[in-house]
Amino acid sequence: MNNALYNFERPKNEPVLSYAPGSNERVCLKDELNRQLSQVVDIPLIIGGKEIRTGKTQKVVMPHNHSHVLAHCHQAGEAEVKMAIDAALKARDIWANFTWLDRTIIMMKAADLIRKKYRPKLNAATMLGQSKSAHQAEIDSACETIDFLTFNSYFCSKIYSDQPLSEVENLNMLEYRPLEGFVFTVSPFNFTAIAANLNVSPVLMGNTVVWKPASTALLSNYYLMKVFEEAGLPAGVINFVPGSGNLIGGIVLEHPELAGIHFTGSTGTFNHLWRKVGENLSKYRSYPKLVGETGGKDFIFVHSSADFEEVGTAIIRGAFEYQGQKCSAASRGYIPASMWPSLKDLLTRELSQIKPGDPIDFTNFMNAVIDEASFDNISRYIEEAKNSPDAEIFAGGGYDKSVGYFVEPTIIKTTDPHFLSMEEEIFGPVFTLVVYPDDEYEDYLKICDKTSPYALTGAIFARDRQAIIKAHDLLRYAAGNFYINDKPTGAVVGQQPFGGARASGTNDKAGSMLNLTRWTSPRIVKETFLPSKVYYYPFMREK
Repeated sequence: MNNALYNFERPKNEPVLSYAPGSNERVCLKDELNRQLSQVVDIPLIIGGKEIRTGKTQKVVMPHNHSHVLAHCHQAGEAEVKMAIDAALKARDIWANFTWLDRTIIMMKAADLIRKKYRPKLNAATMLGQSKSAHQAEIDSACETIDFLTFNSYFCSKIYSDQPLSEVENLNMLEYRPLEGFVFTVSPFNFTAIAANLNVSPVLMGNTVVWKPASTALLSNYYLMKVFEEAGLPAGVINFVPGSGNLIGGIVLEHPELAGIHFTGSTGTFNHLWRKVGENLSKYRSYPKLVGETGGKDFIFVHSSADFEEVGTAIIRGAFEYQGQKCSAASRGYIPASMWPSLKDLLTRELSQIKPGDPIDFTNFMNAVIDEASFDNISRYIEEAKNSPDAEIFAGGGYDKSVGYFVEPTIIKTTDPHFLSMEEEIFGPVFTLVVYPDDEYEDYLKICDKTSPYALTGAIFARDRQAIIKAHDLLRYAAGNFYINDKPTGAVVGQQPFGGARASGTNDKAGSMLNLTRWTSPRIVKETFLPSKVYYYPFMREK
């Protein structure tokens, strides 16, 4: 047995490849894109290490060309969901008894596989299946996934080394047990890395999971599952179960061995899961741990001392990279009246040059939104603004789904700080702003804080330090990730642990020790060397 006490060095974040013309990574990625475009993949369920094909399949298409089929994915029925739960519970006893070092070695190997072997494959699948640009795929399915694997391994080593004090006559030990049962993981379409982390965090701490991947991210998630298998993850530790959320959730939430839920998605869905868990509390062996990152209505608040070019760049990148389909995407803004004319000219000029297109064309800054339901929802908000006397669209406003689900980068200017698109999450390339009088800075900070039920990310732009301090104070609970003179997106694992509160989730900070500790059930063990042989104490004696 390996009894070495190993300490991981703090890792460095994975370097982002540029994919510049003539670079080797660009050539490799282009080749892989063409390869994936020329095939149709058959995606099975993977339960207990076995590939299962139910015969009931779903098409996996490209959002930017929805007539092109990338894969057919088999869908779980009731029997397969129950099989996945049984497989997770069976694997738990084996996996929980792995040393933490053996578990981290598997994750470190998975990171190296992505870094050296699967980078083009994961990135291409994310580009085609989720309509991401080369850069957006690189920072997600390659870099952030690798960072989650390596940093979580490091955080794991730090957690296990944290032990209580002991006195000379006894030894105290803190055992970080996995949860008693299985964990249900529900991943979103927008980040392949999130799908990795939702599974890796509980698994590293000794848990086993039933994973329901998003129906619009199946190709990249399947390849991710294959990476875990190649890295040596034992059968049944992660069970890949595509299918209907209602069907899978309905069975999972009724099971007495449900120990936790790791979720990223809509606030409404997470609220539903929480309610169902509450209704079923009497059925469970233990209280399930609920960890969720949900919606956002993220803001950029600008003081008159800010630089308008810096603000313009932050709006364009923060609101329109990956078509605004990030939980952290900027979707509302507060602009001082003195800056508005110059900022308006800049935004109008720059956005006129941006047209959504196919991610295979590397010159496209934006691509397609994920599916028809999302397209229809986003276009509804645009039409609301077009028909409202309280709003005007001065940039974008066009949309077309004849070939792909394309929506132009759209900026709405409203006179009402509580206009519909200032308050509600849209999850698309729509940014709404209000222009406020310069001398009402503090009043509008208070409006910003109270406008939305969410509290995920937000940014303040100012050169005046006193204005920054004021915003920092008044917006203390308005964002779990708060940015000063930067766009409110792009949190980096190990640098800006991610998560928000209020209606944005449980704020358990993905990319930190805080998240990992949620997947443990600590036990304190006290061993006394020489137990007392008498019950009475010295104070009880008369003399």
